[in-house]
Amino acid sequence: MAHIVVEEAEALLDRELPVLDKGFVRLIDYLGGDQRVVQAARVSYGAGTKSVRQDRALIHYLLSHDHTSPFEQVQLTFHVKMPIFVARQWVRHRTARLNEISGRYSVMRDEFYLPEASTLRTQSRDNKQARSEEPLPADAAEAILRQMEEDQRTLYAHYEAMLEQGLAREVARCNLPLSLYTEWYWQIDLHNLFHFLRLRLDEHAQYEIRCYAQRMAECARAVAPISWEAFEEHHLMAVRFGRAELEALGRVMAGQEPGLEGAALREFEAKLARIPRPSA
Repeated sequence: MAHIVVEEAEALLDRELPVLDKGFVRLIDYLGGDQRVVQAARVSYGAGTKSVRQDRALIHYLLSHDHTSPFEQVQLTFHVKMPIFVARQWVRHRTARLNEISGRYSVMRDEFYLPEASTLRTQSRDNKQARSEEPLPADAAEAILRQMEEDQRTLYAHYEAMLEQGLAREVARCNLPLSLYTEWYWQIDLHNLFHFLRLRLDEHAQYEIRCYAQRMAECARAVAPISWEAFEEHHLMAVRFGRAELEALGRVMAGQEPGLEGAALREFEAKLARIPRPSA
């Protein structure tokens, strides 16, 4: 089978797409594209790609009906540089292959993530794992940033001193903070990349990992533009209702109260708010 070349993806290869203050996403390789998806889907009856219109219709059908295996035939390999705390969230997606820089073999670089003052928010009252929309006062934010930077300099100086005393790298690294930058190669198929992006592009995902997801979305769109279009249509921009929510929706359409309360009601209302309203 001939190698599939996608011009938009070729233009992105080996380009560092900057993320946060010192991070990046770099697409270093890809295998397949929209053409590979339709070839894989039609292989059972010996047909390949057809017209763009027919291929688009097939890809939309596959994604809208959760026929995911053809998208697993497309693979993307990324070189990513991110703070360790982002990597520890990221690694929960266990559907990829990765190789990370090792502090046992290498001396870690003096590179730490320092947030922008505007991203320093108070703790959310409704979500135990997230920040709120309320920013810290400017003077408090600046003081916290100075303290973060001072801590980072101090801990890295101690790390260097331990190495100079002959302490093994694997031990000296133990005291380095989560703001330290790490790097890895991350290879994933398109189906599982879409799952990653559906979760990490969500407004409830942590700001920092959303920034990386946005860059990876650019790469996915370049490699497989029709598949990305279908993913946006049927998953990313779609709203899914559970059984109780569908019953509540029926009541609302009948002019009744939804019959939900607490967190269930708030989530239902948030989903309704995403539904576009026709202009007057």
